[in-house]
Amino acid sequence: MRLGARWTLRTRLTLWYVAVLALLLLVYATLVFVFQYAVLTRQIFHDEVQDIITVEGLLYFDQRGTLQLRQDYYSRPQSHLLVDRYMEVRDLSGDVLYRSPTLNGMPLGGPNRKGEGDGTFNERIIRLDDGSHVFTISHIHGMGGRDLLIRLGYSLGPLRTRMEQFFLLLLFAVPVTLGIAWLAGQAIARRALRPLEKMTERATGITARNLHDRLVIENPNDELGQMAQVFNHLLQRLEESFRQLQRFTADAAHELRTPLASLRTIGEVALSKGNDPEVYKEALGDILEETSRLNETIDGLILLSRAEATAPRGSQEIFSANDLIDEVLNFLSVVMDERNVKAVQENTTNGVTMLQGDRGLLRIAFVNLIHNAVKFSPANSTIRISYSPISGDDPEMQIAIQDEGPGIAPGEHERIFERFFTSSAHATAMNSGAGLGLSIAKLVIERAGGTIYFDRNRPVGARCVVTLHAADDPAKSRAAQI
Repeated sequence: MRLGARWTLRTRLTLWYVAVLALLLLVYATLVFVFQYAVLTRQIFHDEVQDIITVEGLLYFDQRGTLQLRQDYYSRPQSHLLVDRYMEVRDLSGDVLYRSPTLNGMPLGGPNRKGEGDGTFNERIIRLDDGSHVFTISHIHGMGGRDLLIRLGYSLGPLRTRMEQFFLLLLFAVPVTLGIAWLAGQAIARRALRPLEKMTERATGITARNLHDRLVIENPNDELGQMAQVFNHLLQRLEESFRQLQRFTADAAHELRTPLASLRTIGEVALSKGNDPEVYKEALGDILEETSRLNETIDGLILLSRAEATAPRGSQEIFSANDLIDEVLNFLSVVMDERNVKAVQENTTNGVTMLQGDRGLLRIAFVNLIHNAVKFSPANSTIRISYSPISGDDPEMQIAIQDEGPGIAPGEHERIFERFFTSSAHATAMNSGAGLGLSIAKLVIERAGGTIYFDRNRPVGARCVVTLHAADDPAKSRAAQI
């Protein structure tokens, strides 16, 4: 198991926060240390330049020609720093003319360097014989007709001691700061993730018995609020699917139990009447009729299951609406001939009848709709199927199926799409089936992104209106491109 997998999100966030802060502190401390060292070094250089200028005014040759340093420089406030300086004066031939007592006889920088102190102040770091490091400034000064090379040095020991103390202070301050940052990060992360902990506790308690519960959204505009909204939408869809499954199971059980009970009753009655062949023949006929209804119900349930399993706008096949309706009418031609019903198509689309969707499922939907119209149409009547385009940003096609039957009873225009619903109206009760055909058609049409309804203003017969997404004719599009 990875180490990060065992740590909580709060710990990982705090660790990242402290790690980034540590990196920034190290970079900041390094820059401060380098900057401080450079500033102090420049300050030493500036002081030593001033000291050399002071020294140049204090040097003189006595009567014996020996170079001397005036001893009254202690009275000058600007010269007291000379006490802890190293100084050595040479002529250009390299002979030492003066060496301060602070050097204890040690040379300050060895032989003269080419161009050293010529016209400017040269700086360098040298190492004395006792191992100490000295920051020196060299400058050539003319006096008494002679050029003198003056070297003035400052021990780096105090500077390095001060920088070491500064470095130790940084080393102490960084871990203390990181420790405080860790505690603060834990507190901030705990506070920031508290809504997530509440949502986790709430979500843990949601089961199939309380799918109606939802997460509490404290702030819908932050990331946790948006996640909670998504989770609530997921729960809503699960709840709807669960209720749909429960209703489907209950309806299917009810619809299957009735014909099975009828089959059992028919068999028991036939057996109770003895060995009469006519009774058996009648019973077998009734059993076949009930079996047919049972098959119709099972086929409807399978189609419903297939339509529900199809993703909305899953298949986007482009096909001709006229060809689809012609195929459906040809499929139902035997039924229409038995009832002596004819179909008339009225196309007002100027030839534009292309649809986009799952052709197989839409065929099932129109078979159910037209077969439903045929069942309720009186003999020698006509079913009119009309097409009309609806223009707009997303063009649609409206297909209306109108019959001359008894129509739909008031208050049942929506209920007829419910599963296993059969009208109680006497005019339609005789032709009612399992009550799944219109449910399947509605489900398929809506999965294809369309709408379906029955016109409430029809005084005679029923008029079913289907609206689907239209599509351009691929053949015409290719021709236009050519």
